[in-house]
Amino acid sequence: MKPIVRVVRTGTANLASVVASLRRVDAEPVLCADPALLRAADRVVLPGVGALGAAMGTLQGDLGDALRARVEAGRPTLAICLGLQLLLEGSDESPGVPALGLVPGRARRFDGDALRVPQLGWNRVEPDAGCRLLEPGYAYFAHSFYLPDAPEGWAVARTTHGVTYTSALERGPVLACQFHPELSGAWGLGLLARWLEA
Repeated sequence: MKPIVRVVRTGTANLASVVASLRRVDAEPVLCADPALLRAADRVVLPGVGALGAAMGTLQGDLGDALRARVEAGRPTLAICLGLQLLLEGSDESPGVPALGLVPGRARRFDGDALRVPQLGWNRVEPDAGCRLLEPGYAYFAHSFYLPDAPEGWAVARTTHGVTYTSALERGPVLACQFHPELSGAWGLGLLARWLEA
């Protein structure tokens, strides 16, 4: 029987590629905006494309509380791109808008005077020794904001785009990626498969 993965409808995500990649690794993705189902689900994906402020508008109240409960309990949850930033305390993209507050830190904008912003394309992901799910390799990125520092209590991977920053976090079966594993070829599919088995 294929594992069912609830994919959160944030209203700001390109869901087609996430759904297609989950099917490629023999999962059954189901779009979901029901907090009770998200709390009970074996596996949840929090995708994200777009602005943090708009996404947090959708995640206010019970939906955000369900995600907080999952991550705090260490239940299998995968956050992708903006999804990682939603786990933080906030972002310079949306000043004054609190994010979910599950991971210490704020997302900052790349320096557009020194770098191409957004970062679009392939870049190297280098996991620390404590990572179980993340492996070294190349992933596809599409973002203008990033988490500068490694938060305490998480194993991290790092990437360099002008500055070296935290490009992924993992703690048990909770995984948050600034890159898009669903767009990262065989390497990304391998990561999704390991997360499903975690």
